[in-house]
Amino acid sequence: MSRCHTIAAISLSLCCVAVLAAGADRIFTTPNPAAELKRLFPAAGAFSTLGGEPLHFTAYAADPKASPAAAPLGVAFWTTDLAPNEHGYHGPIHILVGMDMTGVLTGVVVTYNSEPYGYFSVEPPKFAMQFKGKKVTDPFRVGGDVDAVSRASISIGSATRAIRDSARLAAKQLLPEAGK
Repeated sequence: MSRCHTIAAISLSLCCVAVLAAGADRIFTTPNPAAELKRLFPAAGAFSTLGGEPLHFTAYAADPKASPAAAPLGVAFWTTDLAPNEHGYHGPIHILVGMDMTGVLTGVVVTYNSEPYGYFSVEPPKFAMQFKGKKVTDPFRVGGDVDAVSRASISIGSATRAIRDSARLAAKQLLPEAGK
């Protein structure tokens, strides 16, 4: 093999590794999140498919196909899509976040984590409940408006930053009036 072919093969291999590494956070741990979406938007009659920029679901009071005038109730998105570089102690924490059209969080659902202390930090319902009703403009400060958990500060901090950063990005791009 010539030197050019060797360099090309190495470059191609590195590109493949980079693509696989970038896609590693885009793991569908919950391929059909219908139940989780319904938890975030109990009054919703329909949800869009995952799409758009940034990637999100839209919750509707009624099916927009049957009722074209159906106004959206809010949006839901994965923190791993909007804040992909935010990792806990052991990796990304997959959190589905719901937000109404005014920029208020309707809730969060932790769908997957590999954190060593996840069972007492990000998995308990108490962790998720503290985000319901938060505005995107709230501080999201661990030890302030978000409870700190001893021995799990990396996990709690990462999950909180992922929720805050992805919610603010979603509000800025999908709800321009909400972040003001």
